[in-house]
Amino acid sequence: MTIASHLVELRKKHEALSEMVEMAQRSPATDALKIADLKKQKLRLKEEIERLSH
Repeated sequence: MTIASHLVELRKKHEALSEMVEMAQRSPATDALKIADLKKQKLRLKEEIERLSH
């Protein structure tokens, strides 16, 4: 797997997590810990994308 293809996959996962966070925030049944966990995962992916991009 090349770095470019790995970055594409990471970006796809990041976008999917963004959608999950948005949906969770709109749902009153979702607890704050679940949303915080999704945001942490999203941040880790963003940091990995930035690290590999440079």
